Amino acid sequence: MLLIKEIPSKERPRERFMRYGKEALSNQELIAILLRTGTNQTSVLSLAHQIMRTHTSMRKISQTSVNELTKITGMGQAKAIQLLSALELGKRLFEESFGNEPLLTDPEKVYDWMRPRLESSTQEEFHALYLNTKGRLITSKKLFVGSLSSAIVHPRELFKYAVSVSAANVILVHNHPSGDPEPSKSDDTMTMTMIQNGDMMDIPILDHIVVGQGVYFSYREQGKM
Repeated sequence: MLLIKEIPSKERPRERFMRYGKEALSNQELIAILLRTGTNQTSVLSLAHQIMRTHTSMRKISQTSVNELTKITGMGQAKAIQLLSALELGKRLFEESFGNEPLLTDPEKVYDWMRPRLESSTQEEFHALYLNTKGRLITSKKLFVGSLSSAIVHPRELFKYAVSVSAANVILVHNHPSGDPEPSKSDDTMTMTMIQNGDMMDIPILDHIVVGQGVYFSYREQGKM
């Protein structure tokens, strides 16, 4: 691949950014701008190409670690941190678009809110969203990381926190790293346990959303609660 200096000036990523706008650039070009420089042996465009070829998508890049990125020739620790930091900022920008107290009144909104956090996770995570009486988010809490089939989140922890933040309702959310959101029998058992405890505590469980890859499963929508 050509070095940056060998590319006509008007076709270089920064110049294309200024001439056509950021929307006109490919992921590879945007990564190249972010990394700024390559090495004596590898141009920055070649480095960006190698990152995209190795990890295939921005989502998969965000799932990787600094150590994994530095296995690519020309990617030092500083560049890996730069890239992952930029992707994290993108996630946070998306979250800000919902406002400080997002209204989570339907499963699709819950999915949109949690998707950036969970789709990039390579482990199963269990979160609780604590809502006020109007359905606005008071706070969210990650309660468990791991396989829900081998360890069940205890209701005591979930509802103790609900009481501490004066939550009126709770929505359960967890992800399936496999990409398939279809609930397992363990998911069903845990959901029913939480619903029963919520009824006793007078803090209803409104829904349980399972986040897959580009799709979700809602217990309420599917008539399972």
